[in-house]
Amino acid sequence: MCRYRHKLLMLVLVTVCANTFAQELPAWFNDNCVDCAEHMSDKTGIYILEKGEEALLGRAWLTQNAERSIDVQYFIWSTDNIGILAAEQLLSAAERGVRVRVLVDDLLVDAEDKSLLLLAAHPNAHIRIYNPNLSVGVSFWERMGNLFTNFRSINQRMHDKTAIFDNVAGITGGRNMADEYFDYDQEYNFRDRDVLLLGSAVADMTENFDEFWNSEYAHPVESILADIGMSISSEDVEKHVLALHGYASDPQKFEPQVREAILMAPQRFPALVSAMIWEDVSFISDIPGKNAGKSGLGGGGESTERLINAVKNAKSSILIQSPYLIMPDGGIELFEQLAKRGVRIRISTNSLASTDNIQAFSGYASQRTELLEAGVEVYEFKPHPALKEQLIERYPRIAENNPIFALHAKSMVVDDKTVFIGTFNLDPRSANLNTEVGVLVDNIDLANQLTKSIERDIDPANSWRTTLDFNPDSEVSYGKRLRLWVNRALPLEPVL
Repeated sequence: MCRYRHKLLMLVLVTVCANTFAQELPAWFNDNCVDCAEHMSDKTGIYILEKGEEALLGRAWLTQNAERSIDVQYFIWSTDNIGILAAEQLLSAAERGVRVRVLVDDLLVDAEDKSLLLLAAHPNAHIRIYNPNLSVGVSFWERMGNLFTNFRSINQRMHDKTAIFDNVAGITGGRNMADEYFDYDQEYNFRDRDVLLLGSAVADMTENFDEFWNSEYAHPVESILADIGMSISSEDVEKHVLALHGYASDPQKFEPQVREAILMAPQRFPALVSAMIWEDVSFISDIPGKNAGKSGLGGGGESTERLINAVKNAKSSILIQSPYLIMPDGGIELFEQLAKRGVRIRISTNSLASTDNIQAFSGYASQRTELLEAGVEVYEFKPHPALKEQLIERYPRIAENNPIFALHAKSMVVDDKTVFIGTFNLDPRSANLNTEVGVLVDNIDLANQLTKSIERDIDPANSWRTTLDFNPDSEVSYGKRLRLWVNRALPLEPVL
C-alpha cells in the first residue's frame, strides 16, 4: 500500500484553494503567520525544536489556541508532571468545543484503566489504544498467551509521535509525553529534537493519523474496558475533571518554571513562526502494522525504504544521531561501501554510561568493532555533558540534582543538504517492526543548523570518540558491565 499516490491530487487541491482558504484558517493562524497562507499553497514552514522548553511551549500554545481539532499520537504518555498537565490541557480544549483525538501505543501506557475512561467520557475527547495486547484491558494470563503465541504482534508497536492542531500546524520528532523528554526530569533527561511544521506537510500528517485512527489496530478504550466503564457514574467523571483541573492549578504540582514557559508562549510563538524556513518537506510514515508480517520479524517498511535511499545516494558525507545503534542486515556492508568510495560517515549515539537501554546497547556493543573497521566514526554521548547547562538553564532546581543526560534525538544530514528528523532509530526494530514517522527535506540552511547541533553534541566536552583502541565502557560500574555481558549473550538482535 502506498499513500504517496494521493499527494499530487492533494497538491492540486491546496493550490486551487490557496486564495480562498485564508478566511477558513483559524484565527490564531492568521494572527501569527501573516504571510503563511501564501507560502503554504505548495510549501511547508519548518522550525527545529532543539530545547525541551521550546518543544513544550509550542505544544502548549497550540493546544490553548486550537479552534477545531487536536490529534495526538504517541508511543509513551506518562502520568508524571508533564503527562498530567498535557492531559489537562487537552481536556480544557475539549471543554471549549475542540475535537480531541488521542492515539497511544499499548506497550507503555501507565495510566490506570479508569483514568482513561474518565478522560474519554467527555463527548469531544476520544482515546484509542494501538495494538492492545499487553497492557490496557489485558489480564496477566492473556499477556503470557500473547507472548508465546503471537510474538511478532506484541513486538509490533506504534512508535509514531505527532501532534496536529486544526489540521494546519504539526509537531513531530523524538519526544514522547513525559518529563524526561522536555529536559525536566530530576534524575534522567533525554537530549531530544522535534520539528514544528505549518502548511502542506501537515495534510500528510493528518492523512497518516486518520489511517491509523481508523485501522484495525486502533481500539476505543470504551470497547476495551467495557466492563469497567459500566461502573463509572457522572459523579465519577465530574470528580475526575475537577481533580485534573485542580492539579494544574496547584503551584506545588504545576512547577513555576513550566507555568512561566507556557505563559510566555504568546510572546515567543510568533518568533518561532517568523524563524521558519519554507521548503518542500516530505512527511514519511509507515502503514499501520508496518508491513504484511509475512517475513516474521523482518519485512521493512515505507519509512525504512525512504531512509535507505537517502543514505545510498550519499556523495560526500553522512551525519547521523541515534540513541540506539544496531545495524539491520546489510547495514554495515552498506556503510563500508560508502566509506570506500569516499563518503565520510559520523554517528552520534549513547555510551554505556548514558544509555537507558542495556539491551539495545548490547546489540551495538556486539557490532562496534565491525562498524569502526568499516570506516564509521563513532561518538558516544557522556552522561554529564557540558551542554546540559544550556538545556536546563531555566530549571536551576533540576540543575542542582545533576541529572544524567542521554541522547534520544533521531536525525540525519546527508551531503550537507538533505535533513531527516523523526522517530526512526538506527536499529532492526525501527527498520522492521515499529511504525515510524519523520520529515525529509533538502535545504542547506536547515542542514547547517542540524549539523552544528549534532557537532556540538559530539564535541569532546559532550561525547567520547570511540576507536578500535578505546571505548568508554570502563566509565560505568562493574555491575552495569556485567549486565551488558549477560545481554550480549542473548539472541535479542531482531527485536532491539
